[in-house]
Amino acid sequence: MTATLITNIGELTTNVGADGDPCGTLRDAAVLIDGGRIVWLGEAGSITGAHTVDAAGRALLPGFVDSHTHLVFGGDRAGEFEARMAGTPYSAGGIRSTVAATRAAGDDELRRRLAGFIDEMRRQGTTTVEIKTGYGLTVDDEERLARLAAEVTDEVTFLGAHVIPPEYAGDRAGYVDLVCGPMLERCAPFARWVDVFCEDGAFTAAEARRVLEAGVARGLEPRVHGNQLAAGPGVAVAVGLGAASVDHCTYLSDTDIALLAASDTVATLLPGVEFSTRQPYPDARRLVDAGVTVALASDCNPGSSFTSSMPLMIALAVREMGLTVAEAVWAATAGGARALRRADIGGIAPGMRADLALLDAPSRTHLAYRPGVPLVAAVWKDGRQVV
Repeated sequence: MTATLITNIGELTTNVGADGDPCGTLRDAAVLIDGGRIVWLGEAGSITGAHTVDAAGRALLPGFVDSHTHLVFGGDRAGEFEARMAGTPYSAGGIRSTVAATRAAGDDELRRRLAGFIDEMRRQGTTTVEIKTGYGLTVDDEERLARLAAEVTDEVTFLGAHVIPPEYAGDRAGYVDLVCGPMLERCAPFARWVDVFCEDGAFTAAEARRVLEAGVARGLEPRVHGNQLAAGPGVAVAVGLGAASVDHCTYLSDTDIALLAASDTVATLLPGVEFSTRQPYPDARRLVDAGVTVALASDCNPGSSFTSSMPLMIALAVREMGLTVAEAVWAATAGGARALRRADIGGIAPGMRADLALLDAPSRTHLAYRPGVPLVAAVWKDGRQVV
């Protein structure tokens, strides 16, 4: 593969820390890509022997890292969304309707829809995506969701503990046994992560710990859905087990924030959920000021956040959650990488993967300044231009 030099970059977001600038901004810069990696960056100049791309003064940033999605599913829940907008409260129970549609869908249908979502994300600048199971809730269906997700990403999460399926409504303990036993064994070969929805209407703290500990014993790394619908034990469970992230974090106590600040667990915020459910937005400013590492992700799913747009997450975080533009962009790139415990993505520095997004704008501020406008002009994944 011929080396590629992207030159005449008006604003380069490196995410390599500089005092007072979490984005490590360089101006009038150039980036050299070779072998799928960043090999050099600095002031704009010419390097012989490389294919040259003229950024024409536009902004270049790391590709977005979407560390929380549910992309393998059948059907949709547009009717539920319409009802919510008319005043019906959101609850976790709607997941079961997607479970029924997903079980009824064939592999080819699910694979085709998944490919469409990945293409949609690429065109919006997302270069790394995590995908959860959780809409099958039988051994066979969870395995096929994990297998299909593994066809498009290395970041697959086993979420058999999403909700209790209808057939186990009277036997919670039996379902937890299934998740921790045969279901985990079948899904683990395709997954890197184990997750649990620790919330009223889903799984208790004791059940969550059991599921996560079983996953860890099988070689998976833990993450948690928590504190979405109300204050609860999700953060404490996540931090106590050394989880990479606890996701949602809509309702947090001072104790929760202190636990997060003293740990390596990332608080992954999902503002698309609050946009789509009319819940209060998390106070990201409070978290950042307390020293908590914050990530932004889309939570793309058919029920509570049917959007794949990381630029929208940035705009919402700036408008509704108290982050600066620089903090929001960092959270959507480097923050997502930390939530996945990845050091090779989420930034632009020698040795890192050449996952990049070129904006049709002079600065990253336009991601929040011009919400809803398709600003991504080009995308590179592992050094190959894919958009």
